[in-house]
Amino acid sequence: MENKNDIAPLHGIRVLELGNYIAAPTAGRLLADFGAEVIKVERPRTGDELRNWRLYAGDTSMLYRTINRNKKSVVIDLRTDEGRGMVLDLVAHSDIVLENFRPGTLEKWGLGPEVLNETNPDLILTRISAFGQTGPMSQRPGFAAVAEAFGGFRELVGDPDRPPVRVGVSIGDSIAGLYAAFGSVMALYEGEAKRGGTPIPLSHRMIDVALNESMFSMMESLVPDHSAYGVNRERTGGRMEGIAPSNAYVCAGGGSIVVAGNGDRIFTRYMEAIGRPDLGSDPGLQTNADRWARREELDAAIGGWTAARTAKEALEVLDDAGVPAGPIYTAADIVTDEQYAARNMIQRFDVSTGEETLFDVAFPGITPVIGGQSLPIRHLGPDLGADTREVLEGLLGKSPDEATDIMARMEMELV
Repeated sequence: MENKNDIAPLHGIRVLELGNYIAAPTAGRLLADFGAEVIKVERPRTGDELRNWRLYAGDTSMLYRTINRNKKSVVIDLRTDEGRGMVLDLVAHSDIVLENFRPGTLEKWGLGPEVLNETNPDLILTRISAFGQTGPMSQRPGFAAVAEAFGGFRELVGDPDRPPVRVGVSIGDSIAGLYAAFGSVMALYEGEAKRGGTPIPLSHRMIDVALNESMFSMMESLVPDHSAYGVNRERTGGRMEGIAPSNAYVCAGGGSIVVAGNGDRIFTRYMEAIGRPDLGSDPGLQTNADRWARREELDAAIGGWTAARTAKEALEVLDDAGVPAGPIYTAADIVTDEQYAARNMIQRFDVSTGEETLFDVAFPGITPVIGGQSLPIRHLGPDLGADTREVLEGLLGKSPDEATDIMARMEMELV
């Protein structure tokens, strides 16, 4: 097997990350995971606000350490002329700039697309915002929670007799980050494919990712079904509209499992496995549409069967029958699971909180897998400004004294 340490398809690509929170940093993390040098610019003293999100101890959260892994942290004050000049100096040495400020912010700072393009005519500028850089809502602020609602996602999450709910992670930000990374790599590819030919216009090198559109793109046939048939989908709890039986079921002992037995052939085996061959052979249950109409009846039968068995017992029966099913995992389950371990999807590090060192802390590995296992995480999200001196001296050519003076002016603790 190839040495995983040699797998770095984006080696040689430099990314300047001007983003905060989750969306742009997720894009930066994906690029960094696969070998890009990602220089994260943070404000003096406080840094990215994500350092304080879900902060259980110390001064830097595990959320920050996770999303900003494999990056460098540089402190620059974008409110100053000197700071903005330093950003332009870094732009001249970069292939991609990532940002997720409110539209117009870079322009207000004198760092708009045209200025960046003058500094580096090959630069890819990837911008993430609530509603995109154009259109009547472009100037409105908004976090992913708002975008998830605007994109149609929230209306489908939860039970039909209760208000819509959110999922337990920042799904809108994360999906936007995926699109931003994908768009950036597309632009890199176009640049390589056309190298030496007609210069690629700035408009092709600006990737415009809107949070609401990122969520909207995940909504499958929500709009076509409405447009063609007047269908307005509704919240269905643990089910998926029009697909049955597919749900979560409580087992003896309090555990729960998910069973996706909605395929026509799978359904017959499923009903045999739970001792209800009568349902499996029922002429009125041979299509998804028929089963959806009788979903309450089916879920009652399946729920009665699972209630008499532990999750482990139920899954063994379903696995033997070839019915797709699995446990509903907690974090504790994931870190001890052999499948995750076999693919190096749990990687452990000693982590400083700023107050103490926590040993052997589990972190999620790198996706997608190349070479049979997750690539190794090179390092966790860095301490604030940990790489400022290295970047100033090594990349921008400042002397040690110049770097010291700049760092002092940026009001950071010297590192």
